[in-house]
Amino acid sequence: MTTPPLANRLAAECVGTAALTAVLIGSGIQATGLSPDGGVQFLGNVGASVLALGVLIVLLGPVSGAHFNPLVSAAAWWAERRTGTGLTPRDLGAYALAQLAGAVGGAALANLMFGHPAVELSLHHRSGPRLWLAESVATGVLLLLVLGLARTGRARYAPVAVSAWIAAACWGTSSGSFANPALTLGRALSDSYTGIAPGSVPAFVLAQTLGAGAALALLPLLFGPDHAKAPADARELTPNP
Repeated sequence: MTTPPLANRLAAECVGTAALTAVLIGSGIQATGLSPDGGVQFLGNVGASVLALGVLIVLLGPVSGAHFNPLVSAAAWWAERRTGTGLTPRDLGAYALAQLAGAVGGAALANLMFGHPAVELSLHHRSGPRLWLAESVATGVLLLLVLGLARTGRARYAPVAVSAWIAAACWGTSSGSFANPALTLGRALSDSYTGIAPGSVPAFVLAQTLGAGAALALLPLLFGPDHAKAPADARELTPNP
């Protein structure tokens, strides 16, 4: 399969991340407006977000790999760095910038759709060792899933598998599974249900990065060395909220 031009891939990453961010934030605003029950709010927010994630992976995976997450892009580069068939360092930097731009744009779009200022910094502080540990776990398993599917030639299952893990991690971790530096930034720009205060962002991103590093360290232990991976589907390393 011919790799699409970089411009097309960057557009897919930007638009996909923007759409995912808009649904994540918008569904949180919608849920809090429709129900006073916290469990119902969380269920609605998580349900809408993982459905959007699965659809966007199916739609944009053939174009860019549907990463929507700088750490997934970094993992894709790392996994293919010796073969010359994956992202280059230049591509990786461009992917990350496109994803961050998409998250900012998606946050502004969600805010505007619900009558909020385009940029409204969150006042929802999220910090503490338990939340940082949760972010490391959520991100680490996400990266193991993405890389493991690619390593075993089963990346075609990513839309369902990644969405299912994000849903499970949202409910099963104390942080609610941000697991994505781009979405974490976007959520800091909306003072709503899903928001995170800007001051809480650096520690979350550091925890996510540590979790991704742990996943890369565990990958050969679980799936064997690089040369043992199945080549089919290897480019479609895909993401999270």
